[in-house]
Order: sequence, then structure tokens, then C-alpha cells
Amino acid sequence: KFKHYLLIYLYYCLYIHTYIHIYIFTCGRLFAGVVGESKWMINMQVTDIGSREDGKIWHRKSVSSKYGVLATVVRNASARQTKTVRFLHVAFDTTGESFLAGDHHGNIYVFDISRNRFKLVQKTGQACTALAFNLRRTTEFLVALADYSIKCFDKGQTLSWMRGHEGAISSLSIHSSGSYAISTSSDTAQLWNLDTFQRKRKLNVRQSVGIQKVFFLPHSNTILSCFSDDSIFAWESDTLFCKYQLPVPQDGPRIHYRTFAVTQDGKTLAAAGRSNLVHLWCLDSRQLLRVIHMPPEVKSVRFVDFLPDSFDGGSNQILGVLSQDGIMRFINIQSCKQIFEIGSHEDAIMLAAICPKGHHIVAVMDSGALRIYDVRSLTPEISKPPQPLLKRVTKGKSSEGSGLKMKVHTGAGQRPVKTSGRRIQSKVLPSAVSTLADKENDLPNGLNKKRLQALLRAFGEYPAKYRMFIWRSLLHLPENHAAFSSLTDKGLHSAYMCLQERYPIKSHKLQRGLQRVLSALAHWAAVFGETDYLPLLAFPFVKLFENNPLICFEVVATIIVNWCQHWFEYFPNPPLNVLSLAENVLAHHDKELLQHFVACGVTSQLYAWPLLETLFSEVLMREEWLKLFDNVFSNHPSFLLMAVVAYVTCCRAPLLLCTERKDFEYFFHHRNSLDISAMLKEAYRLMDSTPADIHPSSALSDFEPLTQGQYPIFNKYPTFIVEYQSQERERIRQQEVEYLRERQEVQELHAEAVRQQAEFEAWYKQQELLLQGEEQRRRILQEEESKLTQQRARLAAMKRELKVKELNLIDSSRRRFLKHQQDQRRIQLKRLDDEIQRKMVLRDQETAAAVQDIEVRQMELDAQRQLFEQQLAKEQERVSQTVRVEVDTRRRRAEIEDSTFQNFIQTNADVSQTNKKVYVHCCFIVSLDRGRGELDSKERELMQEIRELRTKLAARARAADFISPSTSSGHSH
Repeated sequence: KFKHYLLIYLYYCLYIHTYIHIYIFTCGRLFAGVVGESKWMINMQVTDIGSREDGKIWHRKSVSSKYGVLATVVRNASARQTKTVRFLHVAFDTTGESFLAGDHHGNIYVFDISRNRFKLVQKTGQACTALAFNLRRTTEFLVALADYSIKCFDKGQTLSWMRGHEGAISSLSIHSSGSYAISTSSDTAQLWNLDTFQRKRKLNVRQSVGIQKVFFLPHSNTILSCFSDDSIFAWESDTLFCKYQLPVPQDGPRIHYRTFAVTQDGKTLAAAGRSNLVHLWCLDSRQLLRVIHMPPEVKSVRFVDFLPDSFDGGSNQILGVLSQDGIMRFINIQSCKQIFEIGSHEDAIMLAAICPKGHHIVAVMDSGALRIYDVRSLTPEISKPPQPLLKRVTKGKSSEGSGLKMKVHTGAGQRPVKTSGRRIQSKVLPSAVSTLADKENDLPNGLNKKRLQALLRAFGEYPAKYRMFIWRSLLHLPENHAAFSSLTDKGLHSAYMCLQERYPIKSHKLQRGLQRVLSALAHWAAVFGETDYLPLLAFPFVKLFENNPLICFEVVATIIVNWCQHWFEYFPNPPLNVLSLAENVLAHHDKELLQHFVACGVTSQLYAWPLLETLFSEVLMREEWLKLFDNVFSNHPSFLLMAVVAYVTCCRAPLLLCTERKDFEYFFHHRNSLDISAMLKEAYRLMDSTPADIHPSSALSDFEPLTQGQYPIFNKYPTFIVEYQSQERERIRQQEVEYLRERQEVQELHAEAVRQQAEFEAWYKQQELLLQGEEQRRRILQEEESKLTQQRARLAAMKRELKVKELNLIDSSRRRFLKHQQDQRRIQLKRLDDEIQRKMVLRDQETAAAVQDIEVRQMELDAQRQLFEQQLAKEQERVSQTVRVEVDTRRRRAEIEDSTFQNFIQTNADVSQTNKKVYVHCCFIVSLDRGRGELDSKERELMQEIRELRTKLAARARAADFISPSTSSGHSH
């Protein structure tokens, strides 16, 4: 009965357990279905790597066919805390099977997707800002750190530490050969040699224009540099010459590029930024290929990258666009159809990296986790084989040609949005009506000339931080890179080949920069190759724009075109017409000083021309010169002449004291104590108070900037003089070349004649020397023969002496040997005597010791005898005592016997007593005899030993007696 109830209870428990499992399973399926429809996570594995240094990425590979998530990797600070350490950057290697990931604590991990393993490879101690694998050595990788440095690691060891940036490094680009790398920050880009880990080149930009990205094109030696003003330049990586510039789109709003991507064949560039437009550039034709309009929910683009395909031959057709909402959309750039997307508004993507093979995508999520996607599970259109070449012609309606701008759609294929003409803009901005004066005052980069002039009047100069930017805006520099490159490609001009001889400069870099700028000016206009003062005029600007020769060239060219008007009309003489303008102004405002100049014979060529041809660089300090040209560039070109007159009038007191011409020359070629603010104030006063008929502005034209694309033609000079001088210079150069050639030939002939003459003289001298040597050698030979004869005689005498010495030595050695033998025999005899004496002493000692031993043994025997006798006496006494006691006992017993038998017993008792006494006495005698026998035997043994010892002593004595006679006989001998 108990078993029956137990079975019922077990069946009931099993039923409840099964029901609960079915309920949980059903609820789970329903909950999973709801979550799968509301969110995006199905069967996703989350791996917490924690503090582990290696392990598996996923424990069970399960890829969702709908969302393509392989695994999500997170890193918690510790097992007890749920605080997540954010991953910051990722980068794939060339195989596409492994990628680097860096977290906020500075830990760098390598994730191997093919082997399903991850490993901690480096602890940098600080957050990383960019990562890149080295293409040559697969185990090396570069890490840009938060301290603006770059470290190269290999198998846990630091190979190099590259420093030089002053801002955070935003990107790292590796050349396809793996030998070079480019690091980019907002203010500079640096080219590194990865073989020596040394910086090769550095790209600096002005502060107003930041760098967005600088990177290598795939499988090419071209470097693309992208700036914050949407300008894109291509450079040759070996020579760093500008190859071309992509035209900045003028129509439509600015995109403000901030992310770029290039196809694997390097022919198409995708650029996007702070709008929902994506520009596609064809780098071969250098034209805008297409503008892609993203969906309305896209406000700006964070990141773009092409998704490679195995069958597209490097011309990637799928572009991934990560927008501000955290969703990365992948679109076909030909059809503008959205293929798939990853990420969501709830779980946004911050950054992504695409495998070079197009198999995987790794995304850095907003939560700081890493999510690995399998592209082949996201869409079946990836890595499909190309369609067959043979196609059938079908009838269909012809569609109108699409424009340049296309709109992204997510449904079936739609016709691209058509734009009118070939315009690129997405909307038309209302044109503002502006007056002519406003147009003249408007400057590039949003500046206004009137406001700048007001700022200049208030402070006297522009801020040093923004001075170069303001100058470029005031001068309207076109930055014609291609035109300037064509000028520099012509090389150094012949007029400036030996510039260092006329104008030696300590800095070789400045010397080369000055030669480059002057040569470009000479190639632009022939007159500048004949102008002697052009190096003085251009040098301060070369020093100021040392790192930007293009800007330096355009500044100098702008100054020549505007502030040097009419300077070359009287070439090669000074511009007397321009100097007369300054002299007229001086005559109007300071007649006394002009009369003093006339009285001293000083003309405007002495007091005005030195200031103009050097642009005040000889008489002003750097800060004063910059302050002056802040005002010169902000005013009419006539202001420069007014500044010359103002300088002269402000220095009128020392000039009135000068009377010698050399004093005036020294004054206008050296620095003087002058208040630059007072001079500028005087220049403005002259500008305002000079009558219009003598004002230089009436003779000088208004400011005209350089033209865009190509530089203007400069021919305002007497061409026949310049050509004549050029021809004369060429003729003189040819004559010099001919003269140098003839002189070289004459020198060669003279050198040949001198050489032959020297050879003849050397031959004669050699013959004379040979004869002299022969005679000298004969004399030496005779002297040697006489010396040899003398030496032979001396040698024979020496031999005789040596023979005598040898015989003496032999005799002395024989005597010494005999003496030595006698000494040896004497020493040996002495040694034997000592040995005998020692043995005799030893024998006496042994005899005395033996006697002492015998005496001690005798004493021991005596002591033993006495002890044995004592023991015998004691034993006898004890036996007597025992016998006496026994006798007494038996007597007492006998007395007790029956009186009747007393006689008989008495008789028997007497007999027995007698026998017993005899027996006891006999035993005592026997024992005494036995003790005496033992003592006699021991005594006999001792006597035997004494006899043997005496025998040995006697034998030794006989031996000693035998040796002593022989010794005495030896001594006697």
C-alpha cells in the first residue's frame, strides 16, 4: 500500500514538472517572437572577456540569417562590477580574418575570427585614438595614443616610439608596400619611414584650415590630403609634388567633408560630411561623378567605407554610410538602392570597420561593445558571380537619362531624380542683392575690409595669430597650385644659379627657398631674371612663408603687380616716375627737408629708392615691418609711397644734420631709432592731406588680385631692353662658355706639356740618381769588403780567445765537478752518521722503554699474585667457616638421635667425621695446588717473554757493534 501511494505521488510530480516545462517553453517562444519583432536580437551570443588574456570569441557559432550577428564582445571591469570598459577603435589586417581592437584602458586585443580566438597582445596604459596593422610584417601594428604619440608593437615588445604631433591623431594610413605610414591630426600630417621609424616629411597648414584626413591611395604612390575647406589635393609620395586638385563644388551648400573612402582600385573617392549628400569623385578624370542623396532621416554622415566584393575587380559598388542616427546603410552606388542596414536607434553604431575581403563587419556600438557581423548572412547579393556575357535583347520603354544627382531608395529600382542641366546643388539659395561697394569690401573666408581697417586703426596691427590668414584674404591669393608647379618644374633660372655668391645666407633651407621663388618669378616674367634688387624685395616674404613657397610666390607677385606699378618702365634704371611722385609729396609737405637734400646733392634715388627696393626690410625690425605691411596691404597701393615720405619726414632731425653723401647712404641702409606708430600716423595724414593733383593714387591703379587658374601676363617693362640684356647675357654666357672651354683646353695642353716636361726632368733626375747610386754602392761595397776583412781578423782572434776560454772553462768545470763529488760524499757520510746516532738514541730509548715495561709487568704480576693469594686466603677462610658450620649442624643432629643407638652412631659418626675432614683437607690442598700451578705457568710465560726480549736486545747490540767498526774504518779511510 505504501508503494502504491509512492508511485501515485511520483506520477503526480512528473506530471506537474512536465506541465511547467511546457508552459515555460511556450512562454519563451512567445516572448522570443515578440522580442524578435520589436527589437533586432535573435540567438545572439554575448561574450564578456573581462580580465582574461585569451579565450574563445563565441562558444557556439550561431548566426542569425536575418541580422547576421556572429557575436557581441563586451568587457566588464571585474566580475563583481557591471561597469563596461568601452572599446574605441578597430582595424582589420590584410587577410580580413583578424582585427585589432583597443579599449578605453589602453588594452589592445587581437580577434581571430577564423580560429575563434582572442588574445590580449599589449597594455599601453592609455586610450588609443587610431589603430593600423603593418602590411609588411603581419605581427607588427601601430597604435596612436592619447599623448599624441605613435607606438609600434610586435609580439608584446615596443619597437619604436614616434613623437611629433601636437594634437590628437585621428587616422593612420599605411602604404601598400608597408614601408611608409601617414599619421593625421587636425593641424598636421606626418610621413613616417617604417623601416627606420624616422619622420620623413611633415605637412603643416594654417590654423584657419584644418586637416580632415591624409591617406595613401591603394596600390599607388599618390597621397590624398583633405582639408576642412572641402579642398582635396593629390601628391606624389616620393617627391611630394602636387599632382592635381579636385575642384571644389561652387553650386549648392557646402558639405563640410569629414569622412572619406576609396575603392580598392583607387579610382573612385567617396566623400561626405555635415549633410545627407555623398559625393562620388572619379580620380582618373578628376570630376564629380555622382551625388547621392540619402534618406530624409539622415542629417549628417559620420563614416563611409566601400564593401569589397570578390567579383568586382576592385571597383567596389556597395558603399556603407553611417549616419548620425547610428544606423549604417549599405547602398549600391550605381542604382542607389539600399541593400541592407545594420544598427538601430536603440543600439546605435559609433564606428565600423569592413573586412578587406568583404566577409565581416566589426562595429563599435554606443554601449562600448564590439559586434561582429557576417556579411554573407546579411544579404545574398554579396560575392555573387558575374552575370553571363551573353544576353538577349528585349523590348522596353526607353527611360530618360538620369542627371548627376541620384536619390537613395529602399524599395525596388526607381528612376534617379533628374536635375536640370549639369548643376550639382540640391537646392537653390536666394541671391542677396549687394552693392558694388559691398562687393569690393567683401573678402574671402567671410571677412570684410572695412571692419579690418577699423580694427587696424584701433590697434595699429593685426593679431599675430591671424595675420597670415588676414593677409591671404586681403590679397585674394588664388593658390594656383598647377600653375605654380609648372613654373617650379622648369627648375632654377640661370640668373639665380649662383645666388649664394651674391647673397650668402647661413640657412641652406632659406637659400633654396629664395632661389625657388626667384626662379619661378623669372620664369613668369623675363624681367625678373634681370632685376638686381628682386632678392632684396622677396627675401622677407621668403623668410616669413618659409614652409609654403606657393603663398610666398603669390604674395610677392601680388606686390609686384599692385605696389610696384610703373617700377619697370625705365628698366634697368630706377623708376624715376614713381620716385618723382614721392618727391612731389615731400616737396608739398616739407620743403625745407627737400631743399636740404638738393643742397647736399641727394636725390630721390638715394633717400627713397633704398626703402622701396628693400620694402623697408633694411631699416625696420621684424615686428615693425609686419606692422607696416598690415597697413600697406589694407590700403591703396599708393600707401607704400606715403610710408616712404612719412619715414623721411619722421627722421628729418637727423637728416638735416647730415651733409655728406656717405652719411645719407648709411642712414637709408641701416636701422634707425623710429617710432613705427608715429610713422604710420604720419602716413595716414599724408594720405588724407595730399592734394589730388600730386597724390600718388592718381597715377597708380587700384588693387587687382591675381587671376584664378593661371597667373596674369606681366609685360609692363621695356621688352627690347630686357630681351637685349637677355641676349647679351646669353651671348656673354656663350662667350664665357667658349672662353672657359678654350681656357680648359689651353690648361689641358699646358698641363700636358708640364706633365711631359716633368716626366723628362724626372727621367734625367732618375738617371743621375741611378749613376750616383751606383757610385755610392761601389764605395759602400769597397768599404764593406775592408770592413769584412777586418771583421774576419777580429773573428779569428776572437775564436782563439774563445778556445782558450773554453779550455779554461772545461778545466774549471772539471775541478768544480770533483769538488762537488767530494762535497756529495762528505754530505752522504754526515747523513749516515746522523742516521746511526739517531738509531742508537732510538735503540736506547726502546731498551729503556722495554725495561720499564718489564718492570711494570713484574709489578703487575706481583700485584696479581698478592691479589690471588688474598683471594685464596679468603676462600680458605670461607670454606673453613662453611665446614665448621656444617660440622656443628651435624653434631647437633647426632646428639638428638636415640640414646639406644648412640654408641653405634657415635662410632659411625667418628668415622664419618674423620673421612669428611680428610676430604675437605684434600680438596683444599687440591685447589691450592691448582692455584699455585696457574701462578707458576704465568710466571714461566713472563720469564719466557723476558728471555726473548733480552735475546732481541742482544741481537741489536751485536748489529750496532758490527756497524760501528765499519764506520770507524770508513772515517779512517
